[in-house]
Amino acid sequence: MAGVLCVLLVTGIAYQVSSAAPEPAAPDMANAGVSTGTPSNRTAPGGPAPDISAMTPRERFDRLFNRIMQASERRDSAEVERFTPMALGAYQQLDSADADARYHAAVLQIQVGNFAAARALADTILAQSPPHLFGYVVRGEVAKLQRDSVLLEQAQRQFLTHYAVEKAARRVEYLEHEPVIEEFKREAGKAVRR
Repeated sequence: MAGVLCVLLVTGIAYQVSSAAPEPAAPDMANAGVSTGTPSNRTAPGGPAPDISAMTPRERFDRLFNRIMQASERRDSAEVERFTPMALGAYQQLDSADADARYHAAVLQIQVGNFAAARALADTILAQSPPHLFGYVVRGEVAKLQRDSVLLEQAQRQFLTHYAVEKAARRVEYLEHEPVIEEFKREAGKAVRR
């Protein structure tokens, strides 16, 4: 389970969000302070929370997601637990969500063991953008964690069926999450050959 989560979470590191807003001293979402720091004098990872009060809902969600992924990579479970509810709250505030935002929300839901919510997000991805690879990746990871070999095989086969055409579309989110997609493809290929 840790290996699967690690693969999912490492993708967050690859997802870079450019931001002009530096991290302030106060560590909560309600922080109304404004900092004028530069990237060179920002707080190190694991430091205070960023000032997200002046950000758009998507910027807040992306910033919190990235912070959680960095904390997860450092195995800082306290920070992950602290910021995951905030990130999921920020996701709920989005006016609209694309496949990338839904994928990020699904990763967070998987991380906290809310597999039903992650599956629902995968279904929404596939309903809104058929046949988006993220939908199959999320379905597969949930099936793997729940030890549902039938659903895992189904997700892997569907993923492989649509992989070539979807990769040719060169969606930005595929490029940003290429390690996860390629790892899922490798596992799916091995499983189907067996």
